[in-house]
Amino acid sequence: MSTTPVLDVDRLNVAYDGFHAVQNLSFQVRRGELYALLGTNGAGKTSALEVIEGHRKAASGTVRIFGRSPRDRRAVRPRMGIMLQESGFVPDMTVQETVRLIGRLSGRADTAERVLGVVGLTRKAGTRVSQLSGGEKRRLDFATAAYGTPELMILDEPTTGLDVRSRDDLWATVDRLREDGVTIVLTTHYLEEAQERADRIGLMHRGSLHREGTVAELTRALPAEIRFRLPALSPAPPPPAARDGDGRFLIETFDLPQDLYSLLRWARTAGVEPLDLEAGPTRLDDVFRSLTGR
Repeated sequence: MSTTPVLDVDRLNVAYDGFHAVQNLSFQVRRGELYALLGTNGAGKTSALEVIEGHRKAASGTVRIFGRSPRDRRAVRPRMGIMLQESGFVPDMTVQETVRLIGRLSGRADTAERVLGVVGLTRKAGTRVSQLSGGEKRRLDFATAAYGTPELMILDEPTTGLDVRSRDDLWATVDRLREDGVTIVLTTHYLEEAQERADRIGLMHRGSLHREGTVAELTRALPAEIRFRLPALSPAPPPPAARDGDGRFLIETFDLPQDLYSLLRWARTAGVEPLDLEAGPTRLDDVFRSLTGR
């Protein structure tokens, strides 16, 4: 994987209608990487993506894609595929006509037949866009972004509205594109997708980038948790166990195996059985909740 950034965002600020939506946002995406830009509602992800996609002008700061401004559409657009949350296709056009039109506008070489086969819409080639289901429209969105195998793809909530099988199919296609060296910038509300697939993650909150790193780096910053109850009249467990708000016991630990072993060894010696025992490593959703204090 090259260390030269495909996408370089430097101190980006976006403001409109008196509201500062993005504040001093800086991050880079390396060639061949899958970078997930996540955030709370209203964090500024959409505003930042609009600048990266060339759809909005920054108040200050710079964005460079392949070393060029995203507003230099002639240089950048043929090398970048964009899957918006809602693409606004013409309802009366057929699926095949839509792919051909967007493909020609992109400046990339491909065929509608190949792309529709990739996303499983071959049988819908002659169907009008207005007659597609929500999931089929999302697959059409993806088809237009993947047309011509661009070097950089921006996937904005790509699996919203898809059933489980369609999600699996889409990610299988993304995996094949990555094998071809395609760089991916992803936003998603499905945190498990980012946890499973992202090389690095940037977490935004209130317009700023609060944390960035691999899943392991982000989750190591917070302790794992062990929660349990004890039968009535049981002796109190030793520290670091402490009662939480609902009467259960909580152990926060950066050494989950050792502290879980110590708890079970104490329970055996004391002759008590921990009830409703829950223990697990820190997950990305725990890190996400920590941004808002919930």
